[in-house]
Amino acid sequence: MTLTAASHLIKLAEAFREFQYPSTPLAIYPAETIEAHRAFIARRRATRPSDEYRTPTEEEWDAFLAHFEKRKVSIGTCARAFSSPCVQGHACIRCSLLRPDPAQRGRLEEIRDNLIARIAEAEQEGWLGEVEGLRVSLAGAEDKLAQVDALAERQSAAVQLGTPDFSRSGGTAGTPRPTS
Repeated sequence: MTLTAASHLIKLAEAFREFQYPSTPLAIYPAETIEAHRAFIARRRATRPSDEYRTPTEEEWDAFLAHFEKRKVSIGTCARAFSSPCVQGHACIRCSLLRPDPAQRGRLEEIRDNLIARIAEAEQEGWLGEVEGLRVSLAGAEDKLAQVDALAERQSAAVQLGTPDFSRSGGTAGTPRPTS
């Protein structure tokens, strides 16, 4: 085989590879793994009631969409699952499922300051049960503020990598193409 024939075959093999996989596969699973997963899904579906796979009614679909609208609260978004009850009795500041909105940091600070003032008043009046509940809410407010601060810190720590410059690489990226 001559050098030109070998280089021609190499180019054909590269072209075929590029056609077959335009991007590098991220994972390759054995056929047994895929078949086992498909069998699991089939068994799981067979045990579930068939009415779960029907098309929802207009009322059901509206209720599903309304669920997400009702999750928007003044200081963020409630992340509880669809159709699940609120375990905190809508005391969102105490709830671990509240995702605070960083734009509402000022409101969270007002809530925290108000809770501190109410705790002082309750202690002065001797309302010990009130003090206990307010301290739980204060801990929740401080936790939400810490979440907002952590998010801001993560966002400010992002590194801008810029656009790569291939002009100094050994490849053809910086080499001018001949004009025809």
